[in-house]
Amino acid sequence: MDVSFLNFWGGILENPMLLITVLFTLGVIFVNGWTDAPNAIATCVTTRCLSPRKAIIMSAVFNFFGVFIMTQINSSVASTISNMVDFGVDTHNAMIALCAALFSIVVYSVAASFFGIPTSESHSLIAGLSGAAIAIQHGTGGINGSEWVKVLYGLVLSLVLGFLTGWIVCKVITIICQGIERRAANSFFRYAQIAGAAAMSFMHGAQDGQKFIGVLFLGIAFANGQNSVTGMAIPVWLMLLCSIVMALGTSVGGEKIIKSVGMDMVKLERYQGFAADVSGALCLLYSSLFGIPVSTTHTKTSSIMGVGAVKRLSAINFGVVKDMMLTWIFTFPGCGFISFVIAKIFMYIF
Repeated sequence: MDVSFLNFWGGILENPMLLITVLFTLGVIFVNGWTDAPNAIATCVTTRCLSPRKAIIMSAVFNFFGVFIMTQINSSVASTISNMVDFGVDTHNAMIALCAALFSIVVYSVAASFFGIPTSESHSLIAGLSGAAIAIQHGTGGINGSEWVKVLYGLVLSLVLGFLTGWIVCKVITIICQGIERRAANSFFRYAQIAGAAAMSFMHGAQDGQKFIGVLFLGIAFANGQNSVTGMAIPVWLMLLCSIVMALGTSVGGEKIIKSVGMDMVKLERYQGFAADVSGALCLLYSSLFGIPVSTTHTKTSSIMGVGAVKRLSAINFGVVKDMMLTWIFTFPGCGFISFVIAKIFMYIF
């Protein structure tokens, strides 16, 4: 299969379904940068290390590099997403199902972000693909169980490892800084937290960018009559395109989400914000290297909870945590059902 940019551009002009797929995928990537990326900089803003506008610009830049650089180093997360479902041998219907999955993600994510609730685009994507696969295959035969297991691993990993890493990193910092004058420590952690937020933004791009690169690559394969991308190398131009779109989405901002994650859930000092950012970035790095798709929202919020638990469990606003957990729980059936229904409608129309 020819995956050059010129062939891709020619395919868009000749194949309306490919154009729709590309627009939907780039739309989801944009929404991801808009609604999910603010989690990476929430603590940095709420501890007043950076203004919201400067933090958003920084996050956009590092999201770009995260998508572009990490995909070239290790694209295993993209491969996991591409192989998670089987849309069958009919590439026309497969393209329709993929469009339905992407459309459902945009609808679900925008609705949640309207209320300032952090969404998990990772789980929305997985649910959307699965719902569309069930619709087109008339059952669960299109679900690749071995790849889906990685999703379950990622769900547990992001929660447990994020909390434990956040608690350990914050505890170590507390011990090390016991004899340091508070003003000096705050001055150091102001810049350290900016670096931590940059690392978190980089790893957000590395994780979430790869997921949607895998989906777009799958759409290009369908448009070229291929029902699988197994063994194919992701072209550099595709990484670059997704990087730019995610960066643009991040630049739009998401101040409601910044407030919800960084202020409402637990009140953080600068050293705690640094601990949360470093912990989240480490968990995302580990997951990316092993090809495990995880939710950056899960990872960051569980890291914040771990940091807050160092002082006392009552420092955590469990009301906000409960709202987030309910949102995540509803994502799989909610987005999956929307995708299933839209896939059926699209197949009837087209």
